[in-house]
Amino acid sequence: METQGHYFEPPQDSAWPGRASGPKVVAFGGGHGLYATLSALRHLTTDLTAVVTVADDGGSSGRLRQEFDLLPPGDLRMALAALCDESDWGLTWRDILQFRFKSNGEMNGHNLGNLLLAGLWQILDDPVAGLEWMTRLLDAQGRVLPMSTVPMAIEADLEVNGEIQTIRGQSKIAKAPGVVRRIRLDPPDAPVTPQVLQALTSADWVVLGPGSWYTSVMPHLLIADLRKALVCSPARKALVLNLSRQRGETQDLTLPDHLRVLHQIVPELRLSVVIGDPVSVTDIDDLQDAANDLGSQVMLRQISIGDGTPRHDFLRLAAAFRDAMSGNWGDLSSIEALDNH
Repeated sequence: METQGHYFEPPQDSAWPGRASGPKVVAFGGGHGLYATLSALRHLTTDLTAVVTVADDGGSSGRLRQEFDLLPPGDLRMALAALCDESDWGLTWRDILQFRFKSNGEMNGHNLGNLLLAGLWQILDDPVAGLEWMTRLLDAQGRVLPMSTVPMAIEADLEVNGEIQTIRGQSKIAKAPGVVRRIRLDPPDAPVTPQVLQALTSADWVVLGPGSWYTSVMPHLLIADLRKALVCSPARKALVLNLSRQRGETQDLTLPDHLRVLHQIVPELRLSVVIGDPVSVTDIDDLQDAANDLGSQVMLRQISIGDGTPRHDFLRLAAAFRDAMSGNWGDLSSIEALDNH
């Protein structure tokens, strides 16, 4: 594709010196949940594809989306930041991507990485090409793709005091009180990014979660073509549970209920393993019953930071992924062993 006299060439594949690329993994999600997953998986493989929701309508992303009619860049930016190397170059660019302006003017709250992506997309007129160029600039290990190249909106029917209310917009749904009874995307038939479908055909593992259940994880399953590709992919499938309920969106949803929502939306989906933290699981029997409906076993590991906050520890989560992918569901793996992986 030519743009302003330049020919776009995708980045060349490269492996870390002295290390195999690892399994082919495709991770679905958005926001902080996907950031945690990618930060863990990058310890295990360089053949990593992140597939990101494109329905964010709040903050800097929402403002850029409204002004320029482009994909919301925020979750895509966070995924790129998670894939930055631990070198001086990678850490510096990670900080640049995440920098947020503070002022009394119109730039207040805008994220520098969001602006860089918005500029690339306007120059190239191709969101996937823009993400590829950003990956090259960062020397990131992996690939970041939008689930669709069309900006989307999420609508939810919430039950509040026995009445159904329809809420539109990811940022509003995340904070709205009530129980989510149904979610849908607009447009409902948005095209799936072709590279996402290609990645699923050759993946060894697919990872769902953690993250905002209805607004970051489930949207991937609401596009018919993507849902079918996920179900039919020969890859083994893992799901990472959240560490706590989310105020508003899932405050009345137990962990087993999270799995039941998934099964209700995609009853034909089968998982290989559900990964959870024992501190967050209050009823292991109920959780295993819900996992059985998905054809899955439950693997419990300490994957939280352990300071009482609901945050995933990247190295502990990496150790859990390694156990799941190697079939080692016995004793806990040593985090330090990852240094030699």
